[in-house]
Amino acid sequence: MIGGEPAPSAVKTGAQTSLKYNVPLNTPLQQLPDPYPASEKKEALLRLRNFCVKCRDCRLAESATNLVFGEGNPDAEIVFVGEAPGETEDLLSRPFVGQAGKLLTRSLNEFGVYRPEIYICNVAKHRPPDNRNPEKDEIAACTPHLAEQLKIINPKVIIAMGKFSAQYLLDTEETISKLRGRAQKSRFGFLVFPTFHPAYILRNMTAFPDFTRDLETAFGIANGIPR
Repeated sequence: MIGGEPAPSAVKTGAQTSLKYNVPLNTPLQQLPDPYPASEKKEALLRLRNFCVKCRDCRLAESATNLVFGEGNPDAEIVFVGEAPGETEDLLSRPFVGQAGKLLTRSLNEFGVYRPEIYICNVAKHRPPDNRNPEKDEIAACTPHLAEQLKIINPKVIIAMGKFSAQYLLDTEETISKLRGRAQKSRFGFLVFPTFHPAYILRNMTAFPDFTRDLETAFGIANGIPR
C-alpha cells in the first residue's frame, strides 16, 4: 500500500494480463524497426551523453550544476519521460531521485517492476532555475538529443509523466487530464502513454489510484507488443 491507497495487483512486464486496454484502433501494436543492436546501445547512449555534456544550445546549461541525461536499461521495453530535473536530480546528476522519484520507484515496485529494468529520462536535460517549468525554446533545444536517446533505446512504450512531457511528445496543447489513460503515437513514431507526474501525485494523492491504473495499463500494452 502506497500513500494510503491499496496497490493494484502485481503485473510484471513479461507477464500475461487480462486487462482491457484503451488503445485507439488506428494504433498498431508493433515496435519500430530497431536500428541499434542491443550490444551497441550502451555505447551509443554514452556517446550521446558525452555530447550532451558539452551542449550549450539553451540557457539551462548555464545555471544548472550537472547534466541529468537519464539512466536505466539501454534495451528497456518501457521508457519513462519526465519534464525536467529538480534540485536533487541536478545535484546528483540522476533523474527522479527526489521525493517524486521515490514515489515512482515505490509504485513500480508494487508491480514487480524495478528501475534497472526500465529507462528514465526527462525532456529537458538540465534543471531550470528555481525549479520553474522549462520554456518552449529550451525544450526545443533538447529535441534532437531526446529523439536520438529514444531511437537508441527503441522502447515498446513511452510513459510520458506530466503535462510538458505529454504535450511535447504528442505535439498537442491538450491538458494532461484529457491525455492520460490512453496510448497514442508520438511525433517520433513511438507509442506514448501519458499519465500524471509523480510530483503532482505528491500534492494530490486523490489522483494516485488513476496514476497506478495508468501504469498497469501501460505495462499491459507493452506486454502485448512483440519484440
